[in-house]
Amino acid sequence: MTTGFSSGSCRFADYFVICGLDTESGLEPDELSALCQYIEATKFRDGARGKLARGNEGENFEQSPLRRTFKSKVLAHYPDNVEWNPFDQDAVGMLCMPKGLSFRTQMDSREPQFHSFIITREDGSRTYGFALTFFEEVTSKQICSAMQTLYHMHNAEQHQHTPSRPIRDTLYVSKCICLITPMAFAQACRKVLQQLHQAVTSPQPPPLPLESYIYNILYEVPLPPSGRSLKFSGVYGPVVCQRPSTSELPLFDFAISEMFNLLGVENVLQLFTCALLEMQILLYSQHYQRLMTVAESITALMFPFQWQHVYVPILPASLLHFLDAPVPYLMGLHSNGQDDRTKLELPQEANLCFVDIDNHFIELPEELPQFPNKLEFIQEISEVLMSFGVSPEGNIYSSDSQAKYRGFRAADMVSDKRNGNLASPLNSYLLRENETIARLQALVKRTGVSLDKLEVREDASSNKDGRVQCDEEELKMHQLNIQVREVFANRFTQMFADYEVFVIQPSHDKESWFTNRDQMQNFDKASFLSDQPEPYLPFLSRFLETQMFASFIDSKILCHDDEEKEHTLRVFDARVDKIRMLNVRTPTLRTSMYQKCTNIEEAEKAIEMRVSKIDHTALHPHLLDMKIGQGRYEQGFFPRLQSDVLSTGPTSNKWAKRSAPAQWRRRDRQKQHAEHLYLDNDQREKYIQEARNLGTTIRQPKLSNLSPSVIAQTNWKFVEGLLKECRNKTKRMLVEKMGREAVELGHGEVSITGVEENTLIASLCDLLERIWSHGLQVKQGKSALWSHLLHYQDSKEKKNATPGSLGPPGFIHDTERRKSDGGGSVMPPLKISLIQDMRHIQNISEIKTDVGKARAWVRLSMEKKLLSRHLKQLLSDHELTKKLYKRYAFLRCDDEKEQFLYHLLSFNAVDYFCFTNVFTTIMIPYHVVVVPSKKLGGSMFTANPWVCVSGELAETGVLQVPRNTLEITFECQNLGKLTTVQMGHDNTGLYAKWLVECVVVRNEITGHTYKFPCGRWLGKGVDDGSLERILVGELMTPSSENDERMCRTPPMQQSPGMMRRFVTISPNSKPKLNTGQIQEGVGEAINGIVKHFHKPEKERGSLTLLLCGEYGLVWALEQVFQHGFKSPRLFKNVFIWDFLEKAQVYFESAEQREVTPDENWQTRVRHFCRFMRAINNAPRNIGKDGKFQMLVCLGARDHLLHHWIALLADCPITSQMYEDTALIKDRSLVNSLIRVLQTLQEFNITLEASLVKGVGI
Repeated sequence: MTTGFSSGSCRFADYFVICGLDTESGLEPDELSALCQYIEATKFRDGARGKLARGNEGENFEQSPLRRTFKSKVLAHYPDNVEWNPFDQDAVGMLCMPKGLSFRTQMDSREPQFHSFIITREDGSRTYGFALTFFEEVTSKQICSAMQTLYHMHNAEQHQHTPSRPIRDTLYVSKCICLITPMAFAQACRKVLQQLHQAVTSPQPPPLPLESYIYNILYEVPLPPSGRSLKFSGVYGPVVCQRPSTSELPLFDFAISEMFNLLGVENVLQLFTCALLEMQILLYSQHYQRLMTVAESITALMFPFQWQHVYVPILPASLLHFLDAPVPYLMGLHSNGQDDRTKLELPQEANLCFVDIDNHFIELPEELPQFPNKLEFIQEISEVLMSFGVSPEGNIYSSDSQAKYRGFRAADMVSDKRNGNLASPLNSYLLRENETIARLQALVKRTGVSLDKLEVREDASSNKDGRVQCDEEELKMHQLNIQVREVFANRFTQMFADYEVFVIQPSHDKESWFTNRDQMQNFDKASFLSDQPEPYLPFLSRFLETQMFASFIDSKILCHDDEEKEHTLRVFDARVDKIRMLNVRTPTLRTSMYQKCTNIEEAEKAIEMRVSKIDHTALHPHLLDMKIGQGRYEQGFFPRLQSDVLSTGPTSNKWAKRSAPAQWRRRDRQKQHAEHLYLDNDQREKYIQEARNLGTTIRQPKLSNLSPSVIAQTNWKFVEGLLKECRNKTKRMLVEKMGREAVELGHGEVSITGVEENTLIASLCDLLERIWSHGLQVKQGKSALWSHLLHYQDSKEKKNATPGSLGPPGFIHDTERRKSDGGGSVMPPLKISLIQDMRHIQNISEIKTDVGKARAWVRLSMEKKLLSRHLKQLLSDHELTKKLYKRYAFLRCDDEKEQFLYHLLSFNAVDYFCFTNVFTTIMIPYHVVVVPSKKLGGSMFTANPWVCVSGELAETGVLQVPRNTLEITFECQNLGKLTTVQMGHDNTGLYAKWLVECVVVRNEITGHTYKFPCGRWLGKGVDDGSLERILVGELMTPSSENDERMCRTPPMQQSPGMMRRFVTISPNSKPKLNTGQIQEGVGEAINGIVKHFHKPEKERGSLTLLLCGEYGLVWALEQVFQHGFKSPRLFKNVFIWDFLEKAQVYFESAEQREVTPDENWQTRVRHFCRFMRAINNAPRNIGKDGKFQMLVCLGARDHLLHHWIALLADCPITSQMYEDTALIKDRSLVNSLIRVLQTLQEFNITLEASLVKGVGI
């Protein structure tokens, strides 16, 4: 994609370059040997790179000289320099022949190979190169004899293996001709180069000297203006190129079908998802052009977003050290014919997407979310591909190399590409062997395409004069490209149709907005996500965090009107507007209904129009002013051209000044403005450029000087970048969490969702992996962090190998301490141990991979608020760090490391449940302690106690607790956050009365400790006669003084400060509340429940707390019924339940007497009595207050509470048992209470099993 090209250029090509063997300087080993010395100096022990390097040292004779690579030189380039695009000799030399020179003999294949490459400048603008590499016979005697000597030495070393070959071979060496252009017209450049090469190899010399054609392309062929097509002459035939208009998708001239053929739709979509989520992507192939095609295609399909990070589609061998860049990258690595992926050692793979292009294979990072509507999307892409005869599964036999690229078109097939009668128009090659045809036919059959025309196409391909077909072929390529790109672009227009609504415009002027850019949120992510269909969230929540999305929104903020918008943004916004006009903001925008692409037709028409009616024709090549005898050359050799005629263009540049219509030039200027090229002194340009560079300052490594200092400087930039990223990530996570915590405390609305929290933690794990893999010496396993932890564990366990020093991995042995502590601190805190936490993770059989283990360990450490502390401990082993990391690694930069740990420390300010909530199926040990009241010690207690622990995910069932210790440890599947404990005893023995203060339960892995206050008796004839109680819990914060303060844990709503005391009514009971306070209490309790149901499902805390916790609904209604309750005698307690039972007796007798006001009343009474009977007949030994709690919960569940309040207010029993001032006797207060309770009717309340056990309603 042309994200930017040099504004000065209006020529089709800036340079013509020839690279190859410099006979003057002779044979030199390739660049790698220079790197090799550096590698040796730093004791670089990395397998793959070491091997590569050693293989190329001059002194190494293991490889046959024909397999070795030698240094290539730029032999000539014309013109010398153009001011808008200075010639970068190193970069061009490296990328024209990335492997250096190679030699062949007449027995080897010597097909010319075409490939393209890209050079990214500091400012992000790009130049494209197109290179054709071919072989020429070596004529230099010195070179031949040098090769012969090397061959003898090689044989001498290998004589036992290889029989010596006779040295009568003809020696050939590679040479390359190349065009450097401001825009990527790949097809046109390929034709130009192939025709130039053909001119040199054909028996007949071309009509004009080569200089004429090269002069023509350099100085007389302009860039086509946007929306126009241009025709110019090659050596043997016309070349056509066309450029999209400002309202179309940007220029893209590589064959997308090639990528689908190589990988298949499924793999392409996975790769596309990785690219959108800015993972590290490594493409691997032995064909440079494939690397380039896949990289350019994937980035082109991202429209309107642009890849913001390191982008090197062809990584020269000498830059291999760049693979440990700890930033997202998209790089292409030449496989050098090495098919074995296992031999390739990569510095980091935790977040790597590895694409083995030649083998149709892709390795994905773990936890990759699915692209929204993936199946329908694949279906739509496949339909487009099949209409062109490209198999959606990909076609491994499709392409051998771009050089053999030929058309199989017959004119009659062009008429209708949709009739299903086409086999691949793009990636079919000359089929010389029948076997290949058979394989192709089998593949084609699978895709349901008919085969009638295959033979015709073979004939067509044998027709040498392929001009018409060639254009036809190219048109097909453009049509398929635009169709596939439109389908992809349409996905984004549908997904982000109303993105503008959520853009946060800066409140202050642009200048100050820009200086504080890091701290600003530019998009309302939470609101946007809350609008999206559930299945989209895992992908979208991660995508909104990427640099490419941030840059896209930045450029939106920076351009107010259409004039200022950069090209991609303008095109995208126009499409979004169109969609909105069609939908007029209907709800369809928010559903996950799949909407197919509708504007393919018009996009295709625009291209067909341009190609069928050529807008401009450039000057024809003509004879130049050359001396007689110049311009002659030998057949088969590409000559040294006449630099005097090629070094300067025409003195008056006709087409730029006179002959071109003025509108052309004006349009071109506008276009350059629109496509947002490099505008010199424009303030806005500086902003956007900087905004782009926020995430990373390095787009492409410097392709020249490889001195250690340059490598060190690059790594220093990485270290700074990592630190900055860490600062921004921690800040973002804290702001989200704190925002949420503030909400829990009642300030405003909730913002973070579980999906979002997971996304942020996943991106933190990814950052840690990148930091840990920067500057690694030796790589083991896919996760650098886990590998470091294992080394640490090994070294510590060797030191602690004395017997008995560490207990078994499951539990912490602190029992002695625990007993002596008594009740003050019920359980001593868990020992803090990094190794212990590792063991917990190693014991989880569900986690199979290293990357998974590292992530689980990070989540556990976050939940225990120990991440910073653990990592500090890990890095305090300096010996180990030195052994594992090179000097320049992030982890060995002390200041940065300190700051990094300090940033992580800030996570301790908030509570995460990122381990408990994610690993829901693992087994976890829990420790339970029952604390009896100190005043009335339970020493005489004779019954057998039991408990049953419930959490948000599961409950344990009844667990017997030993009477003498009152504590147990048990293992069960993750219960989630704990909500209730049911406890009781079997009422046996002489003294079965027991006053319990509280129950404490601790998760032995995460260390979360929950306290379940009780403060009531369990026993017959004491308190309310209850043998079991349901206790509601709260999370305790660990604190140094063991003061068990309550913790405001964001995810759990208002945790109750203390379990309500079931207030017994006696003269000396708590201060009475007045009616106003009681009403307020009921309002608050109902309000809590209403808010609970307005949150997204995954975000709701415990409903049990809202019903039965402190100030919950049960407590509020208890206050209502206690207000004005008559207490008959001093020493006899009367419970609300006694009143309700009397009312039940009255209602039942009234029903029998048939004193029934109306039908409605009867139904309500029946319900009330049925519930009362069911609770009284339940087999459980819960006391009177427990029964009241159960009645309120069931009433709330079945939406009957307001009916019952109305019944009881009118019941004669009420007037007997309540004073006249009681709330229940005040008609207006009762009515308002009924209205408040009615609001619960719209909610579907499901009760935790522990609350209604044993009641069969």
